[in-house]
Amino acid sequence: MLVSASVAMAMTAPGQTPAISVFVDPLSTSLHVSRSSVAMAYSIGSLAGVLVMPLLGRLLDRHGPRRGMVAVALCFGAVLVAAGTVTGFVGLSTAFVGIRIGGQGALSLVATTVVAVYVQRHRGLAMGVVSAIGTSAISLAPLALERLIGGLGWRAVWQLEGWAVLVLAVPAALFVLPRRVLADGGARTTEADAGSAASAREPPAGWTLRDASRTAVFWVVVSGAGVCSLITTALTFHQVSLLGERGLGLAEAAANFVPQLFAGLLASFLVGWLADHIGDRTLIIAVMAVLALTTLTAGWVRPGWPAVAYGLALGASTAGVRTLRAVVFSDCFGQGHLGTLRGVVHSVIIGTSALGPVVLALGRAWSDSYRDALVALCALPVLVVVAACLTRPPRSDVDSPAEQISRRRREPRRRPPG
Repeated sequence: MLVSASVAMAMTAPGQTPAISVFVDPLSTSLHVSRSSVAMAYSIGSLAGVLVMPLLGRLLDRHGPRRGMVAVALCFGAVLVAAGTVTGFVGLSTAFVGIRIGGQGALSLVATTVVAVYVQRHRGLAMGVVSAIGTSAISLAPLALERLIGGLGWRAVWQLEGWAVLVLAVPAALFVLPRRVLADGGARTTEADAGSAASAREPPAGWTLRDASRTAVFWVVVSGAGVCSLITTALTFHQVSLLGERGLGLAEAAANFVPQLFAGLLASFLVGWLADHIGDRTLIIAVMAVLALTTLTAGWVRPGWPAVAYGLALGASTAGVRTLRAVVFSDCFGQGHLGTLRGVVHSVIIGTSALGPVVLALGRAWSDSYRDALVALCALPVLVVVAACLTRPPRSDVDSPAEQISRRRREPRRRPPG
């Protein structure tokens, strides 16, 4: 199961921002459009995912992760192959819609759901392993893609990525993932039965979106994921300019991705292991505190070890939130509607990732440096920390309100004595 989930997470790289950033200049030159037009097409694709991800989450609950992974990989691979034929802004925007939804959204959602559904013990550590592999692939992809684009051209490279998804992700789902999964209660059931509410007489275990959205922990996780996506995307998108303002050269600013990668790998394993041993709320508070400190100090970074420390903190907080958001929902709300719940989270992540670079750019335009905008953004993770301190998560082994009502309706009514 970890093999399939890891392959799926690694294959999300073509839809992630670091890999797409390598295509910006070649696309602008080849299609005779400005960089701002490419950025606009990218934003259109990202915002489209906001509307689609909740629906994909519900479909994943209905049909199960195995069928979902096959369908998503087929669609994502086909989109990448077709993207190599675009000729203008409209075609590019359409391609980005499919690439962002398929890569950053759907395939990532499937990969984390596979772990949550199939892995019953040490789920946090397993999620950490998958996140670490995904982080490595996403971080290293731009290095390989830049060389391939220089030799083959962006059209051929996009099509090669599509064939890689089809050749690797589809067989990983068909031939590695078992057809039978363990339900929350431990009884073996078919994938269709586990994924479909209509196939069972009793409602599926786990909280519905309506019930979960009435709890504080749901909004803490959604807010934390959205805040992290907004800030880290903004810092990554403007990294060269931001660190250049602090005295780092172009090569030094680009090299800062290296400590981010190593810190992300370590944080994925560590946070995943800790999630199996300590409370999720403690980890949320710790990761958000690191993100707040990283955001605040980004405007005062100096060349040398301070810049390295900044990269380590940014990589750790990014990977930590990625691992946590994949674990918390299954721990708190069960697995019956896990795809739907995570679909909402991924929708927020995609939307905030599209807004993050714009927010920081506007802040920089209104002042002489990034410092004022960074101080303002620092308040967001602080608010999440405060909310997490005041929140008590529900227990996944306790029936949701809807299940309690359904159970009471099924219980026979007792006749009054006499």
